[in-house]
Amino acid sequence: MKKIFKILLAHSKLILALTLILTACLGYFSSKLEVDASSQTLLLKKDKDLEIWREISKRYVSPSFLVVTYTPKEDMFSPKSLELIKNLSADLAKNEMILGVLNITTVPLLKSVKGGLTGILDHTPTLMDADINLSLAKNEFSNSPLYSNNLISKDLKTTAIVLNLKRDDKYFELLRKRDYFASLDENGSLDHAQKLEYKKAEQNFKAYRDEIRLRDHKNLNYIKESIAKYKDAEHSLFLGGAEMIADDMISYVKSDLYIYSISVALLLAFSLWLFFRQIRWIILPIFICVVSAIFSSGLFGLFGWEITVISSNYIALVLIITISVTIHLIVTYREFYSLHPHFSQRALVYLSIRDKASPSFWAIFTTIVGFASLASADIKPVIMLGVMMSAGIFVSLFIAFIIFATILVNLKKIPPVKSFEKHFNFTKLCANFAINRPKFVYAIAFGAILLGLYGISLLKVENSFIGYFKQGTQIREGMEVIDENLGGTIPLDIIIKFKGEKQETKSDEFDEFENEFDEIASDTKYWFNSYRIRVAEKAHNYLKNKEFVGSVGSLATLTAVIRELNNGEVDDFLLSAMYEKLPQQYKDILLSPYVNPQKDELRFAIRITDSNEKLRRDEFLKQIHSELSEVLKNDNVEVSTAGMMVLYNNVLQNLVSSQIQSLGLSAGILFVVFCLIFKSVKLAFIALITNIVPLFVLFGAMGIFGIALDVMSITIAAISIGIGVDDIIHYLHRFRLELLSKSVKDAIIASHASIGYAMYYTSFAVFLGFSVMISSNFIPTIYFGLLTDMVMALMLLSALVLLPRLLLNFIKDKNDRI
Repeated sequence: MKKIFKILLAHSKLILALTLILTACLGYFSSKLEVDASSQTLLLKKDKDLEIWREISKRYVSPSFLVVTYTPKEDMFSPKSLELIKNLSADLAKNEMILGVLNITTVPLLKSVKGGLTGILDHTPTLMDADINLSLAKNEFSNSPLYSNNLISKDLKTTAIVLNLKRDDKYFELLRKRDYFASLDENGSLDHAQKLEYKKAEQNFKAYRDEIRLRDHKNLNYIKESIAKYKDAEHSLFLGGAEMIADDMISYVKSDLYIYSISVALLLAFSLWLFFRQIRWIILPIFICVVSAIFSSGLFGLFGWEITVISSNYIALVLIITISVTIHLIVTYREFYSLHPHFSQRALVYLSIRDKASPSFWAIFTTIVGFASLASADIKPVIMLGVMMSAGIFVSLFIAFIIFATILVNLKKIPPVKSFEKHFNFTKLCANFAINRPKFVYAIAFGAILLGLYGISLLKVENSFIGYFKQGTQIREGMEVIDENLGGTIPLDIIIKFKGEKQETKSDEFDEFENEFDEIASDTKYWFNSYRIRVAEKAHNYLKNKEFVGSVGSLATLTAVIRELNNGEVDDFLLSAMYEKLPQQYKDILLSPYVNPQKDELRFAIRITDSNEKLRRDEFLKQIHSELSEVLKNDNVEVSTAGMMVLYNNVLQNLVSSQIQSLGLSAGILFVVFCLIFKSVKLAFIALITNIVPLFVLFGAMGIFGIALDVMSITIAAISIGIGVDDIIHYLHRFRLELLSKSVKDAIIASHASIGYAMYYTSFAVFLGFSVMISSNFIPTIYFGLLTDMVMALMLLSALVLLPRLLLNFIKDKNDRI
């Protein structure tokens, strides 16, 4: 390393130029860095339920859709309101991504059918018919199981304009092909030719996905512009739907990246001025951070890694970690200058980078361990955050040392301004407290552990998806209206599969008759019978009365209307005729989403009120399955659940195991690393305990204040233990040097008076860096910033108070093996 540092300083200008040229080249690839905010980025890796849901979606008419909610101040059925709905729907229908528009003016009004129930097959009236009975229509919208609390609120004050989207078969075919090769790759069964096909399939999928994202973004903007034309004080309009959420999330991520970059840079510049009061110690560190961020982003773009809502804070993390390394170098340089003012600039720079090389390497290594432990999670964006940050941190170390050394060696020496250190007594107070108040220190630490254990017992994983978004955002406002007035937001599918009649052994003379009977039974028009209708109605009645269920759509929804119109009777022939002869646009509303005669199964499309704080998703899903199976136990059917709620619940239930795995893995590896660094099991235990106590407080606070684990908060522990351990490594490195000529007590005082300043500076900078995340529109990111700030402050206090207290008690003198 000494030779490398000497070469670095001897050829500083050439090395600096090459580094900047390489950074500029990578800057091009940083422009290729893509954002992926699709719902798939919030799902478990290799979730079997995702494939099941995709297969179910193929079997039913259930297109993706957007929802425009409309709440007028005047009567919903006034000519003015109906005209607005009609005109807005017509404008939206012109959009190339829209397959069809459904609203209260276009849906069939079955209670208004003329000529008896069979009149449905001749003409199905709508609200736009000239002779429609408006009072009868209102009654149907208010009470019909088809529309009430679904297409329109029960109080008739809010309605939905449903925009069914065109299905892009090419996209799903490319996705299927990519996922096929991905599954083979995960099993290790790809040969060389298949690996090439996999690479090509991945490239083709991404290229087409990016193409349709641009197209959909343009179309969504047109939709928003169309809606904006109709907005005024007389009514409210909100847009909702998965595609809109994904598109807005991409905008949020890009906005966060921009805001984090600018805000962190400004806050770091402020903290550097506060500490050092010299322009070079502001410009140089910020320049190093910028180069590091560009370098890292370029690598991510070169490797084709994508930013998700989870990794959108990578810029802030890279800047924070880079500034930490740089501040330690600055403090060391200033200290050497004060000790050896007659040394040349090259000598001072050389001593600085040589002195910080070992502790900085191990500090960065342990930080990488913390981030890399996230790879043990099963959530893809969490894994990618670990991979991306491990690479980014590795880059930060080298960039910081190279740029710091090659620029500073070419600058003139100037004496450091130490006005801040002269008036700053925080580290001295921490040292005195640790030395003179041992009982208080241990009492506080023990209390923190007890508080943590109590809080951990209260931790939960329940998260409302609506609650992920900040109040006032269009996503949240639209979802709240749908959740509260239009039957819920989170979809859940219940599939009831008919097992078929038990077969009895028959004689050969009946074979010909049986074959003919089987052919008749398999005909669609004979599929609708009293047995299947009875099963559909039993299941529907159970589901609609289940707490947290907002709306239920099924075959029984239609039969309920028919019973109401037909004196309580359901004609099997009528259902068969409707399935065969009903116009396709109405068939796709009333039957096709809920029945599949070819697969001999029923589908119940449920929406859950996600904002209900009492909802316990895992318990709810288990209850649905067990209770419905009990209700239908004598009907020879099989019950299964699928859909977004199942996938979301799988993620929530995985959070605890992912947290335990990542924290346990990082703590175990760090202990081994401490043993290697310090060559002392005793010191490794001291270092680990110092890091663990703040984490007890973190999880305790989360439990006590009801902050649930989510896809962001499960990364805090691993990240904090990785970053927080930096201070401990730097402190123990300095402590061991001081202990060579001093007592344990004096070594602690000297360490606090030297490296203690750097620890405070870096922690303060880290604190400011994470604080910018409160500007995000994504609530988990806000909690991530606040909780990380809290735990980093506790890490600093633990390193400056608990660590020296443990050293005083367990390290006797320099001859003690540490």
